[in-house]
Amino acid sequence: MAPRTAAIWAGLWLLAASNCYAGPAQSQCAAGGQDCSVVAPKQHVVKTWAYWDAAFSKPVEDRFGAAAPEVIDFMTQDNIRNGISKRPRGARLTPDFERDARQALVELPERVRRLLHDKLAGVYFAEDFGGTGWTDTIEDADGNERTGFVVLDSAVLRDKIANTWFTWKENTPFQPRSGIELKGEIEARVGDNRKNAIQYILLHELGHILSIGEDIHPSWTIEPKDVRSTAGYRYFSLSWTLAPGSDKYASVYDAAFPERRDVVFYFGAKLAASRMLDIYRKLETTNFPTLYGATGPGDDWAEAFVTYVHTVMMNKPLAIQIYQDGKLAKEFRACWSQKRCEQKRRIVERFIGVH
Repeated sequence: MAPRTAAIWAGLWLLAASNCYAGPAQSQCAAGGQDCSVVAPKQHVVKTWAYWDAAFSKPVEDRFGAAAPEVIDFMTQDNIRNGISKRPRGARLTPDFERDARQALVELPERVRRLLHDKLAGVYFAEDFGGTGWTDTIEDADGNERTGFVVLDSAVLRDKIANTWFTWKENTPFQPRSGIELKGEIEARVGDNRKNAIQYILLHELGHILSIGEDIHPSWTIEPKDVRSTAGYRYFSLSWTLAPGSDKYASVYDAAFPERRDVVFYFGAKLAASRMLDIYRKLETTNFPTLYGATGPGDDWAEAFVTYVHTVMMNKPLAIQIYQDGKLAKEFRACWSQKRCEQKRRIVERFIGVH
């Protein structure tokens, strides 16, 4: 998901960063109303290493459960800062949902789980925070971003299965039109269930987690205009640029693929469905692994991570099929065997330690 203030709304939607509010070191937003005091994000207890120290002493699969009141409080404050009316609440996890969510984490490839050992404070659950997933950074004693945590909305995920969710997501940039249909597949029929929907969403968020403090792309907690240089970011430099003083990142493909700027997932579709074929053809002339990956540097990396792990390491399908008047007009598949994604594949594989 794309960046929002100090958080990533899990593969979901980009909101502009807002000014920080001065205030006490801790508030009671989670228990109070809309007028509660809001602290600067960096001053909140959940941004500190000390708060998460005990979590890192556990195995990765045990860093899991309902979000603590302090996390709910922090998320509430983030919504207030961004003018979002939603007020998060604690999750009520049923045994079957908890089993699915835990298995989604446990069944990840061992190489991925090893990478998470020193990066992931945990996967936690809340409800009604305005998205499906949410990722934020944690700072070490010197104030450097080194680790992070993920929150998923158990209420949103409770009734989702893999291919239905993926089809819905991939349709959100387009205004519906009769006679044009997009279908998505990330699981074979036998695996088309809630656990695997959670796993795919989680893998995207874990891509964000693993990018924290690395030389992949600038931190999403920094406004583009405040990034001094992008020269050291190896993955970023394959697709993105930053003009001095700019408040946005630009793609190196924007001249040939100007529609990229109008790709908005989840809310506010700007693209006519009649443009689907043309847009996916243009996407295949870039090195973006998915259309969602074309929305910004952070999601470019997270989409590369999830699609590589999902299709190459776990040998699962990924296909987008576009139908016109009931006939298949185009099929888009993962790019990892294609020349266009060769350089990105090398970086992803070195990062994961596959080769």
